[in-house]
Amino acid sequence: MTSPIKVGIIGVHPDKGWATTAHIPALKTLPDFRLTAVSHNKLETARESALKFGADHGFGTTDELVNDPNVDLVVVTVKVPHHLELVTKALEAGKSVFSEWPLGMNLPDAERMLTLAKNKNAFTAIGLQTRSVPAINFIKDLIKDGYAGEVLSVSIIGSGIIWGEEIPESYLYTLDMANGASMLHVPFAHTLDATLYALGLRLTAVNGFLSNSRSMVRIAETGTQIPLTAPDQIVVNGLLENGAALSAHFRGGLSRGTNFHIEINGSKGDLILTSTVGYVGVGGFTVRGAQGDEQMHELPVPPAYNSHGFEDGFSQSVGIAYSRIASDIRNQTTLSPTFEDAVKLHRILSAIGTGDRELHDA
Repeated sequence: MTSPIKVGIIGVHPDKGWATTAHIPALKTLPDFRLTAVSHNKLETARESALKFGADHGFGTTDELVNDPNVDLVVVTVKVPHHLELVTKALEAGKSVFSEWPLGMNLPDAERMLTLAKNKNAFTAIGLQTRSVPAINFIKDLIKDGYAGEVLSVSIIGSGIIWGEEIPESYLYTLDMANGASMLHVPFAHTLDATLYALGLRLTAVNGFLSNSRSMVRIAETGTQIPLTAPDQIVVNGLLENGAALSAHFRGGLSRGTNFHIEINGSKGDLILTSTVGYVGVGGFTVRGAQGDEQMHELPVPPAYNSHGFEDGFSQSVGIAYSRIASDIRNQTTLSPTFEDAVKLHRILSAIGTGDRELHDA
């Protein structure tokens, strides 16, 4: 029997956080992995987390975790401004690395991490786990099998959930665009990446506008009004490599109308993906389609797209992402998005933010 891949997660709290909400529940269902170490900048918290989640060690420093011989794969789940430092330490220690998206606060940081990973010949994976959502992969296969024919256009509408009238205190750091965790960097980027993945096409040109319809935002816990310094409106137009047009509009907060809608128009058929919430990672998707003279109708996602039986929600996409990582590490498949994919997406976001139109892979 093959030994499980030993995982160490940086940034684990016993009661809250992305690692606790999504990563650890996913890992617990997969025999390919064993959680051997967790870390937190407070040693007591790290030890509480280790005890609660059954890890062998709870470390108070990143250095201890990345240098633990009982860790094969280092997972970085902390806020984006810390990614460069922590990913660098893990790579320098010779570990495989799975970093949450965004990889860096900006394109230069992401490129630095990619260069180091290549120099170390390290296995890398990036948390673009929306690619793992069953509905996205169902649509990808429908397009690949010719359901839509030639893709002619793609339209996206999304809501950021936060960046609206109210924001939790824990998300205030996302109001500084320099931190690389705004609506552009997170929900919009995940949605665009998943759409391009499903299409099997890349953008060759992009044009975007970032604006603020709201000048102030209310802190949920205190009611205090503060300036909304990150865009709450994102409008993007682009051209795909086959000549098809892509348009996208993301709004801060939630809408009373459409919160999530991807529509793919093709020469033979159309496909629509919707959700009642504004973020592609949350779940609750409905796929609809029509060909020829058909009326639009629901296309149920076959159970095979969730063969591990994960419940709908964050841990489902993260769990499927981990199963792909296991295959890549053990069988040398290429199922997982890597740091190279992360840098490509960072380039698109940079082009939107700076007004550059043409996209070129370095």
